[in-house]
Amino acid sequence: MSVPRSVALERTLYTLAAPVLAAAPNIAPDSPVNTVVQLAGAAGLGGWFLAYRSDEPGTGRKFLRWSPLVLAAAVDVAARHTPGWGPYWLDGLLAAGWAAAGLLVMPFSRHTRRHHRPALAAPAPAPQPAVPEPSPAQPDDGADQFTRQVRWLWENRGLPGRTIVVKATPHPGMPNDLSLLLRASEAGRPISGLTEEAVAAAFEVDVTDVRIEDVARQHGRGGGPGWKEVHVTPDASERRRKAPTAREWWADRIGAATGGPIPGSQFVKEVRDNQRKVTHYIAQVPDEMGEPRVNLHALAAALKTKYDEGRLFVTIDGSQVLVSLWDTSPLAQVFPATRELLTPDKDGRWVTGFLGNGQPARNRVYTDRGAAHGLFVAPSGGGKTQLMALHMAADALFGAVVMLATEAPDEKTAELGRHTARYGVGALYMVRLLRAMVALMEIRGEMIWEDGKVHEWSGDAVGCPYRPFSGYLDEFLSAARNGDYGAEIMDLAELVSVKGRKYGVGIKVAGQSIYVQDGFTQLLCENLRDNCIPVVLKVAPKKVGEMFKALGIPSEYIPDPLPRSFSAAEEGRIERVMRGEPEPPADSNTGGAGWIVEAKQPEVLRTLFMDFKAGIDNYFPDTIATLTDHEIRELEARDLWFDWTEPPRPGEFGDEPGDDEDGDDDSAPKKGGGKRRSGGGKSAARRDAVTSPRQALEAIRNLSGV
Repeated sequence: MSVPRSVALERTLYTLAAPVLAAAPNIAPDSPVNTVVQLAGAAGLGGWFLAYRSDEPGTGRKFLRWSPLVLAAAVDVAARHTPGWGPYWLDGLLAAGWAAAGLLVMPFSRHTRRHHRPALAAPAPAPQPAVPEPSPAQPDDGADQFTRQVRWLWENRGLPGRTIVVKATPHPGMPNDLSLLLRASEAGRPISGLTEEAVAAAFEVDVTDVRIEDVARQHGRGGGPGWKEVHVTPDASERRRKAPTAREWWADRIGAATGGPIPGSQFVKEVRDNQRKVTHYIAQVPDEMGEPRVNLHALAAALKTKYDEGRLFVTIDGSQVLVSLWDTSPLAQVFPATRELLTPDKDGRWVTGFLGNGQPARNRVYTDRGAAHGLFVAPSGGGKTQLMALHMAADALFGAVVMLATEAPDEKTAELGRHTARYGVGALYMVRLLRAMVALMEIRGEMIWEDGKVHEWSGDAVGCPYRPFSGYLDEFLSAARNGDYGAEIMDLAELVSVKGRKYGVGIKVAGQSIYVQDGFTQLLCENLRDNCIPVVLKVAPKKVGEMFKALGIPSEYIPDPLPRSFSAAEEGRIERVMRGEPEPPADSNTGGAGWIVEAKQPEVLRTLFMDFKAGIDNYFPDTIATLTDHEIRELEARDLWFDWTEPPRPGEFGDEPGDDEDGDDDSAPKKGGGKRRSGGGKSAARRDAVTSPRQALEAIRNLSGV
């Protein structure tokens, strides 16, 4: 192999100069050769000094460039000062060493160039493949083999989202599932372009098999927007679709943030009650999401039922949600009434029926404000009389005096009348009952208790001289529309609803409507609503919203209408159509089903069933409670205690014709009776109001004297 000419010349000079360098000091110490060598060494030292003082790079290279001259001068000086050729031919060995330095180590001429090439005299290295520049996606951080393989794949896919793989972790038992810890390829930049689609394309999986999560900062590792954690789980997704766990099924079908019936909810547990044949699902909604939002129709579809089957009920308690799915609708069941269920407890509560979730629905005979009122709303055949009978039995079992007035007679109310202190039919009877109730408030307000004082009535009263009183008014709105007595009935009912609670006098109103436009005043509605637990049964779907709005229920809590039937839908309709057979009759089994409104949110319930055909004596106490003798004497003194089925007495509802002809006689009327007889004040004004064609005709006759 040829060598550069400069290198060959330099090696030749070293070989020829070495003997001269050793012989000159010994043969001719004063020869010019020694002088030239010494001057050359001095020049080399000068070059070293300048190289040392210079601030430019390449100091070491400059030292090597001048070193042959300095070393030659050193050999010459040593040879001149040794006797002869020195011990063991030292002068010759020094000169040979100087030549070897140039021949074997490296020709000093290589250090005279800034950009030199390897000496061709050296053995040529074997050709090596070109090594690529180190890639940021492949850092030399001692990562495991799996992580390095994923990094190569990630880099070959173009670094999706301009990210690099920090660590890849396989999922045990899942050959194709893994998790990636990613960071932005550019330090200090957030990861903004990474999408599920980009990751799915990189690994050739479905988009639903990819989940991207934020990374929290940990000790020894960064976090924040410049980091992401990616889970690629095609195997787990396949297993989840075919055989999901209860928690996975809930997250996918119920708690999905987008389109889920209860968005954001997290499954807690499932409880099966085989005795009651109901399955309960308990879920939790994170506090930061606020109150749970439930789409009942979507929830019913997810649970493979229909909303109008009455099998699905949802209870919300703060951030917890209870979903109850019954095998058959509990509202289609019959819950027999018993004396034990109807007997009030120490707090005055008794069982009215059962809620859709299976809980007992309770009403009360008194509240912390005093006597409880009652409000029963239902259309004809909706179970209103049954509900009223339950309340009457509970009041009687509590020891209250119960009286009943109905606008029109029927079999059930007549049977209930046998267990009351008084029972009658018609608007006249109802207004007389209300007059007695108003008078009782006045009488009881003056009755002395055992401690010698007068107190307001309460359920836990001690030493009270009278019994609680409950006056039931059935078909109230029909009586309130009566042309002769309707206005006074409404006025007196309002008065009792305002003050009766303080004297143990409760008014229980039953009717088919509570609308103001139907004659039910807003004041009466509000007083009853605030001092009772209303029960609304079997309302027509189009009236549900208006009915609960009239009860003061916020719009967000107004319930959906109940289904037309709670029986399971008849199957096989297609076959019946093909055979030309008629459909089976609809089973209207919603009597007694409705809502109880104890709080701001109505709850669906089914009331207890009192079997009138088998007799109702067992539901009531053996003894019927009555008013005290003092109360009866005071009512008689006011001409209010007599047979209320009698026709109107002279002067009972205003002065007789001709009474005013003799002038205004303000002589004192009988105690407590004058105002009610005259019908003056607010009652008279209300009776003069024209609210129907019949009243308009009456007003015309009165004006014309006909």
